[in-house]
Amino acid sequence: MSIESILLYCLKQLNGERTIFSIYHLLNGKKSSQTIQDAHLYSLKRFFRIFEHLPREAFEGMIRKISEKNLVSDCGDQRFLPSHAGEVFLNNNPTPSYLNGWKYHPQSIPFWERLSLLVQVTSNLVYQEQRYVPIHKNKQIHIWLKSVLKESNQTRAEMGKNLLSEMINCLEKDKKIDPSVLVFRLTGYQRIGLTSMQIAKNLNLDVFNYQVEFLNILHFLIQTIEMNTNRFPLLSTLLSEFQHNNSLTQSARKTWELLKQGISIDEIVNIRQLKLSTIEDHLVEFALNMNDFLIEDYVDLDMQTKILDISREAKTRQLKIIRNCIKTATYFQIRLVLAKHGESQWN
Repeated sequence: MSIESILLYCLKQLNGERTIFSIYHLLNGKKSSQTIQDAHLYSLKRFFRIFEHLPREAFEGMIRKISEKNLVSDCGDQRFLPSHAGEVFLNNNPTPSYLNGWKYHPQSIPFWERLSLLVQVTSNLVYQEQRYVPIHKNKQIHIWLKSVLKESNQTRAEMGKNLLSEMINCLEKDKKIDPSVLVFRLTGYQRIGLTSMQIAKNLNLDVFNYQVEFLNILHFLIQTIEMNTNRFPLLSTLLSEFQHNNSLTQSARKTWELLKQGISIDEIVNIRQLKLSTIEDHLVEFALNMNDFLIEDYVDLDMQTKILDISREAKTRQLKIIRNCIKTATYFQIRLVLAKHGESQWN
């Protein structure tokens, strides 16, 4: 797996309808209506915010790299499609199986901090070592761990043995997973974990590909533990009190509270002192993220059918193309329909 595979997959899904910077915003996890809609509409949610602090220059360098390898065809205006060589590369190098940035990005860092601190503390407890520096300073993580240790009725040796057993059994759920990507970073009794840069060098990976591998394993662990809580009772404590991603932007949540009170769109515009287009963005977010949000008040069923038919027949999600075919539909109505139904008809 590689960052190149992810870029090529994203370009293939976008089908030349978005610029490369829509991918950049997706990887960074930009909480804009456009990025959120792209993530849903082009089935790219699993890559959302997997590179939260990716510099723009580094991203442009990645694009140059796949271009120099002739893996993409330049469509102009910062738009690319995978070339034949790119398609072959993608077939031979599939994207990571477990990445799910949309679902797990809020949990990834806290999960890793809890896991790595639990391993360090348990390891030192087993060897009755009390003089060591905790690898994380986050007070909330320390409070959580103290609670776990206090509530446990296991001896130090039992906890160490059970943690090791659960980790091995969990990682063995998929033989294609390379445990060293994660294990080398763990700190324990008289052992300091390596940095991501050190492990990347040892595994002959660049830092971005290492990050993909590392995040893929974290998401694999979270998913596996969630599905087998009884089998992994100790590891399951790592997921306690976690909340899944609240996918609405903060501004959209405020609009939703007003809408639930029966306040009209025009009134919400006045109350919030926002542009109508901004409130329309919020409605699109609701359509994307709320299964029970109905759009019939904004687009009648006949118009919904026409929009979806044109999108499917023209094999496009581009608003302008659809709008040119249905002059009576507004851009807002097209966005709303694609947000509500577009992803399902393309999958």
